[in-house]
Amino acid sequence: MKFPLQLSFKIIAIAPQISVTDAAGALKFYVKQKAFKLKESVKVFADTAQTRELYAIDADRVLDFNAQYKFTARDGRTLGSLRRKGMRSLWSAKYDILVSGGQMLHINEENPWIKVADAIFSDIPLVGLFSGYLFHPAYRVTRADGTQVLRVHKLSAFMEGRYQIDSTAPMNEDEQETALLSVFMMLLLERMRG
Repeated sequence: MKFPLQLSFKIIAIAPQISVTDAAGALKFYVKQKAFKLKESVKVFADTAQTRELYAIDADRVLDFNAQYKFTARDGRTLGSLRRKGMRSLWSAKYDILVSGGQMLHINEENPWIKVADAIFSDIPLVGLFSGYLFHPAYRVTRADGTQVLRVHKLSAFMEGRYQIDSTAPMNEDEQETALLSVFMMLLLERMRG
């Protein structure tokens, strides 16, 4: 995987969709959340035509703040899961990632005040259109020992969601695969929160 990865949300769509490209500009993933589902379900494809499904992300319960999201590969193997840290996540986003080998990773929001300022500013008529240029939430993916492996941050964009994922430490394939799927799901959840 050639970092940094660029994520761009589709602007006009019933269901949230993300295109993920690598540093060379090649499409690596196309993420699509199913619309109108009580149990959240996300599919990750290798192409925008959605002909080659790579992964499935499914919630373990219906519309619950404490839902756990299980990652499954195309061949049926379970890769790991993502769980929001319940009430502790109301102020600042906090998630736990369980990699299939039993390893634990964490996602933490760097500065929750940025999200608050973005939410307030974006509600001001006309002026709110430019909030994407001013406020940029960022998230850290760390190992249990505190080593940061990925950093995710919002990029300046006009009426569009654009994010960048930077690799900050080497990861094995299982760890990287599960961490990236976790970031995709976390961004879909946090984007809905504002």
